[in-house]
Amino acid sequence: MEHRANLVDIHNRSTKPSIITVEGGRIVSIKASDERCEHYILPGFVDAHIHIESSMLPPCEFARLAVTHGTLGAVCDPHEIANVMGIEGVKYMIAESHKTPFKFIFGASPCVPATPFETSGDSLGVDDIATLLDMPEIGFLSEVMNFPAVLSGDRDILSKIALAREAHKPIDGHAPALVGDELTRYIEAGISTDHEAFGHEEGEEKLQKGMKILIREGSAAKNFEALHPLIDRHYRDMMFCSDDKHPDDLMRGHIDKLVSRAVALGHNLYNVLQMATLNPIEHYGLDIGMLRVGDSADFIVVEDLSSFRVLQSVISGEEVARDGETLLPYQMKEPINRFDTQPKRVEEFYLPKCNAMEVIDVVDHELMTYESIAKPSEDDILKIAVINRYSNTPIKGIAHVRGFGLRDGAIASSVAHDSHNIIVVGCSDEAMAEAVNLIIEARGGISAVSSTESHLLPLEIAGIMSSADGFEVAIRYEELDRFAKESLGSPLGAPFMTLSFMALLVIPELKLSDKGLFDGRDFHFVSPCRDR
Repeated sequence: MEHRANLVDIHNRSTKPSIITVEGGRIVSIKASDERCEHYILPGFVDAHIHIESSMLPPCEFARLAVTHGTLGAVCDPHEIANVMGIEGVKYMIAESHKTPFKFIFGASPCVPATPFETSGDSLGVDDIATLLDMPEIGFLSEVMNFPAVLSGDRDILSKIALAREAHKPIDGHAPALVGDELTRYIEAGISTDHEAFGHEEGEEKLQKGMKILIREGSAAKNFEALHPLIDRHYRDMMFCSDDKHPDDLMRGHIDKLVSRAVALGHNLYNVLQMATLNPIEHYGLDIGMLRVGDSADFIVVEDLSSFRVLQSVISGEEVARDGETLLPYQMKEPINRFDTQPKRVEEFYLPKCNAMEVIDVVDHELMTYESIAKPSEDDILKIAVINRYSNTPIKGIAHVRGFGLRDGAIASSVAHDSHNIIVVGCSDEAMAEAVNLIIEARGGISAVSSTESHLLPLEIAGIMSSADGFEVAIRYEELDRFAKESLGSPLGAPFMTLSFMALLVIPELKLSDKGLFDGRDFHFVSPCRDR
């Protein structure tokens, strides 16, 4: 089969009319053409770091949406499902990925659970990591989130890092706000990347010390504006990623949007495309073609080199998307899960009143939160709770939060990074109990309730993914998101995504686990009341 278009050659930094011939899924010839070509052909985009589970879709459904935006491959950390199902969950993701031609590579997650200060469904020990690293689908050690353990010389985490180094596989980092000598020591342990740089100076220091920096633009955390000025000088050591991407957001766009934004800001076309394609392919050893003779026929055709609107996506010679429509079929999935708690009573959400409350202050589009002390009379302070979903225990994780802006009802989710207990924020104990119980009855999902309505999106796969058609899930999630904003009053850009990160203890300052309010700066629990 022949493809005629302006070939964007990233290696030689040239664009010229060409005829690309594909046979048996590989490129057998590339010839110059004298004909004027209207469209452009270039390598497919790669998401350099993503938790597929955050899309609430299993791999084959994620792929159906992603290919419409020209994404042909993804570097995946399956630690979300690993926290629920352990190594069984990782193998489930790999098995599901085999159902699609999309080019996935998975990591072995070393921090499952992320900390010992929360209840998870399972764990990955040193032997589990060794087993995973021996699998052909496992190409790297996933983000080393517990950087304090690395710095303190923890034997468990250093043993896992050593296994990856012995296997000559890259090691991903996770080091928000880590700088100076501690950053140097973290890198010297073998860490090669970081997707948690929040600011220009932090990113610059990490690049200068040898790290590869991933510009993250997800549904909650958005660091493009802060980090894109680094592209011109450091493009060889930078990539694009989404980290966490909710289904409605994925339906609207993916890495294509970052490429378009970067080019519109004046960054060199070939530098930007190298970050979106070549850099992750080479760093992680992805089996994705780069439009050279002999390569796998993996490429996209775009309308122009400004909007990058994708007209066609091809993987291994197979057309997988055309004009914004996926050509990959929906496939049935067999759910797996781990969910063992009973419905909760309203009185279980009671928290004694205090005159000086510790408050989690939310920042829209950031994973970082801040600590403040507030009086009960202050505005926009709501109650937040995390409920252990793996056993029927009393509710211990209750605190206060500011920034969700709900005027009525509650929102809840069993997507709560990283252990995926049930998390809820609400205006009343009654609404919180109702939202939580909808999820318990469904054994996983996201919910929103008002004084007159209740809504639920079931997530029957490990309590974090749906087995339904991915496009339908995106639409249903979008409806819930709109309800949380328009009917309940949340001003946040992604209220459910933001809620899910309120339990991520490894991101400072204050977070909440099922065991209590947690200070992520020096890893200890604190009382929700200052005057106790």
